[in-house]
Amino acid sequence: MADELKWQSQQETLILQGELDRATLLPLWQQREALLADKTRIDVSQLQRVDSSGLALLVHFRELRGKQGVSLAITGVSDRLSTLIELYNLRDVIPVETVISVETVISVKTASI
Repeated sequence: MADELKWQSQQETLILQGELDRATLLPLWQQREALLADKTRIDVSQLQRVDSSGLALLVHFRELRGKQGVSLAITGVSDRLSTLIELYNLRDVIPVETVISVETVISVKTASI
C-alpha cells in the first residue's frame, strides 16, 4: 500500500509530502488548478518517492503554469528524482534546484579544515 500524499500551501509555494506516484496522485490532479493558482514554486524535498507518473504530473504542472505566463520552479529535488529526470532526458523541460544533504555539507566542511 502506498504512503499517503499530502500537501500544504505556504505563500507562493506548494509543499508535497509522502509519495507522489500513480496510486496517490489523483486527489492532487483533481485540485491542480486551485492549488497552483498563485504558486511559483513546488517543494518536493519531503517526498519519499516519486515514480514516472508523479514526474509526468510535475512536468504537466510546469506546462500549465507556463501557459499562464508563470515560471514554476521545482525545488528540493532528491538524488533519486534527479536521476529519474535525467533518465527521461527532461533536464531542459523541468529544470530543478537540488537538495544538498547534511552529509554533503559535513564532508565539504571537513575537507576545508
